[in-house]
Amino acid sequence: MEAAAALRATREEKDRLLHDFIRLCEIPSPSGRERRVADVVRAELEGAGIEVLEDETGAETGSDSGNLLARIPGPHDARTILLGAHLDTVPLAAPVEVSNEEGMLTNRNEAILGADNKTAVAILVAVARRLARAGSPVGVDLLFTTCEEPGLLGARFFDSSQLRAEYGYVFDHASPVGEVIVAAPTYYRIGAHFHGHAAHAGVRPEDGHNAIAAAARAIDRMRFGRLDEGTTANVGTIEGGSARNVVAEHCVVEFEARSLDQARAASLVSEMVDAITEAASDFECDVETDVAELSRGFRLAPSSQAVTVATRALEGIGVEPVLRPTGGGSDANAFNQQGIPCVNLADGVQHNHEPTERVSVDSLERMLDVALGLVAHSA
Repeated sequence: MEAAAALRATREEKDRLLHDFIRLCEIPSPSGRERRVADVVRAELEGAGIEVLEDETGAETGSDSGNLLARIPGPHDARTILLGAHLDTVPLAAPVEVSNEEGMLTNRNEAILGADNKTAVAILVAVARRLARAGSPVGVDLLFTTCEEPGLLGARFFDSSQLRAEYGYVFDHASPVGEVIVAAPTYYRIGAHFHGHAAHAGVRPEDGHNAIAAAARAIDRMRFGRLDEGTTANVGTIEGGSARNVVAEHCVVEFEARSLDQARAASLVSEMVDAITEAASDFECDVETDVAELSRGFRLAPSSQAVTVATRALEGIGVEPVLRPTGGGSDANAFNQQGIPCVNLADGVQHNHEPTERVSVDSLERMLDVALGLVAHSA
């Protein structure tokens, strides 16, 4: 077994990491269609002599693949940590053909690169190879989840009793390497389906009840954007009506609410639902409202073991840690809710979910050293 201090990537390992990253990005894996990339990850791990278990969460997530769990044993009585990544991406507008221009990786086509979260997938595979070959000072649970993008579905439905980890890490924040996400919001989706009554808009408008107008009234009564330092709200989609000369019989609107304060998030949702209900009444419409908590927020103390190890790993490669909250969600939310303290580490990806998504080779290599540092300092 290697000494903890020697857990740094070699030039050969970093070159292979780049090769793996490009290969993984060029395999399409939008949420629900992770099978191909899951098979590649499984083959790489099994080729390194690591057993891989796949669960049966596909029936619940809607994916053609389950979550993948692999374990690297540590010495007797050593702690175990979790390293996680998600296999899916947001939808692809075009194929991925990775371009490497002066160390910056992008997609040649007008579409996402898939660095969110193939950066982490490639890094975890590289870590697994190293530890399988040379031994690990701690146990490591490697978890590759599905359907993270639609609402952390793979992580939420994963049976966390299978994990042995005391704490864990995901690499899923698109910001500069060095940022340590220690707090994330509780996140709600609110759907409203307004049902009105159709009528000819020019002949009998008084006989109709306009569902679009009711939705517009609800939207007008709500507050959107950044409501305070840790709270945001948004109206994301609206669809309704059948023709311009028909009083709209139906309208569907999707909203969201997020807050670092769980009670504040719940209060905001109640406020939004009240606005929906009152607007429907104003226009004599019925309304069906569906509220779902997509992720529960978390907050980790700077002195917690998971955060302390993360800061040491970053300092070990000469990067100053920056502890901060985020307005986004990740599998870290699900793991924290399941009782496993989990930190989300920035991976250097830029413009995730956009056609201009990119990541540098330097960020990939540094995050591999960070991941190996997490293992080393956990010992």
